[in-house]
Amino acid sequence: MTAPAILNAAELRGLLGSPTPPRVIDVRTPGEFETVHIAGAYNVPLDLLREHRDEIRAHLDEQVVLVCRSGQRAAQAEDTLRTAGLGNVHILDGGMNAWEAHGFSVNRGAQRWDLERQVRLVAGAIVAISILASVFVPGFKWVAFAIGAGLTFAALSNTCMMGMLLAKLPYNRGATCDARTIVAQLADSRSGK
Repeated sequence: MTAPAILNAAELRGLLGSPTPPRVIDVRTPGEFETVHIAGAYNVPLDLLREHRDEIRAHLDEQVVLVCRSGQRAAQAEDTLRTAGLGNVHILDGGMNAWEAHGFSVNRGAQRWDLERQVRLVAGAIVAISILASVFVPGFKWVAFAIGAGLTFAALSNTCMMGMLLAKLPYNRGATCDARTIVAQLADSRSGK
């Protein structure tokens, strides 16, 4: 397997101004996407992309740039699309963090916490509560151990089960966050070109 094609923020900005701009697919949760996104990007959350990759891939025949917060979910999405046979996939190096650090324009909406911050909050709260509870019930220390082990596995495997679970909460979902709507948006934009 070849290494993914990486674009930096300045390269993507240049491509977006070209006569044949790439399709920007943002794989963050709808809540994160609503908070801030690149103008013209399509929100295709990573979990939906994985579940409906062939259906979505059928509407991605031009160059595609995958975007997330920092690049990790985009790399997972890139692997999913390459496995489905799409070869013209690129990743925005550094994700939205890099895009915003360059001062490039974005669309902003209601402010929500990004998924990584939510994971830190939930994991930290579970560890703190389980350590305090272990004063009264010694076995609770193993809950803290399990969270620590889970976070270690998440770092080593570049996946996060807690993040995937949190992404399914209503706070992180949008009204149009279903495969049928996403595929329709992709199909409409392709026929409009």
